[in-house]
Amino acid sequence: MNFTFSKRARTLSTALIVLGIVVMAIGFFAARGDEHEAEHLGQRMWSDLFVNGFFFFGIALGALFFYALQYATETAWTVMVKRVYEGLIGYLPIGAIVIVIVLAAGSMHWHHIYHWMDHTLYHEYMVGEGEGAQFVDEAVEGAVANPNYDALMAGKAGFLNQPFFWVRTIAYLATFILFARWFRKQSLQMDQLSGDTLVKRHLLNYRRGALFLVFFAVFSSTMAWDWIMSIDAHWFSTLFGWYTFAGMWVSAMITAVIIVLYLKRKGYLPQVNNSHIHDMGKWVFAVSFLWTYLYFSQFMLIWYSNIPEEVTYFQTRINEHPILMWTTFFINFAIPMVMLMSRDAKRNPRFLIGVGSVIFIGHWLDVNMMVMPGALGQHFHGPGLLEVGMFLAFLGLFVYTVLHTLTKAPLTPVNHPYLEESVHHQI
Repeated sequence: MNFTFSKRARTLSTALIVLGIVVMAIGFFAARGDEHEAEHLGQRMWSDLFVNGFFFFGIALGALFFYALQYATETAWTVMVKRVYEGLIGYLPIGAIVIVIVLAAGSMHWHHIYHWMDHTLYHEYMVGEGEGAQFVDEAVEGAVANPNYDALMAGKAGFLNQPFFWVRTIAYLATFILFARWFRKQSLQMDQLSGDTLVKRHLLNYRRGALFLVFFAVFSSTMAWDWIMSIDAHWFSTLFGWYTFAGMWVSAMITAVIIVLYLKRKGYLPQVNNSHIHDMGKWVFAVSFLWTYLYFSQFMLIWYSNIPEEVTYFQTRINEHPILMWTTFFINFAIPMVMLMSRDAKRNPRFLIGVGSVIFIGHWLDVNMMVMPGALGQHFHGPGLLEVGMFLAFLGLFVYTVLHTLTKAPLTPVNHPYLEESVHHQI
């Protein structure tokens, strides 16, 4: 059965985009009218663009990871909902474009989210003044001390330099998008296959799924270092990549179960039963605990060791944004722990949608907490109308893209070696 993108769904997703733009415009002009806010409005807008670009890109990437994981582990029960994950993955190129725009703008110094992109930080001396100044590493004739020199940044120049940064970024995006396109192509082709040919194609997907996980294991961490951790360039955490990955993964699992329940309500996916929904709910519950474990481990180890170059990240967030920090932790830990522990809760569609939506917003707040204090410093006062408006606009674009992608293939795979096992899945 093919999904039909109804006029009502199109209207609602488009209305979300329009509403988001209106709210964003109100927030923009309100900030522009404030003398203190107006000075940093451009930086704030670029930061908001990155927050939402990364958050929704992360959902698509988390779905791609889980999709590849199902092939690599030869999991059967997810076959009935695999096209939903393909729909989420369909947003990946759009999210990549947004991220590239923000990073390219930083490289051209249109914003200063990434402090390390300022080339003057890496040279101890300078010759001349103003725009014509030359920056050198030795005390040559006429050279004076460079007031912008940052010894810590200079020590990281081997990794945090723009040519290498862009090589890594292109490698991440190319790998993710090429694997996503390959998996989608193979999935559609399998609908036309049978017998030994179908089994061979499945085994090929199994090997490609395992190969992708190897790339993802490295790139998911280094991507988080490059795009987010380097915003607070003086700080580092060995757990940050895993922590960011857990947030992307749980956001993808939440989104997937909400879309499956939406499709069920509209009369699609009739063979998806309570056991499928239960398993999807268990993944939301389990990955929420993984995120909590990594959040607490990172915080506790840094707090306990109390090393100056490590504690700066949490000092800023605890001292200046305690409500945002602890609200984020409470939503993303306590709510799934309390609300999704029972079997019945994971089988109740309305309950799952309600709780999932709250956790979804909680992880958007988590991305705000990771990005905004470092990007705006003392000028960040928590999410306002500008942030909410941009979130709504991106949400509408994301929903529209995913639902449009779902129309391009039958919601239930026609042929798959584990199709019958998935249809009769019971727990």
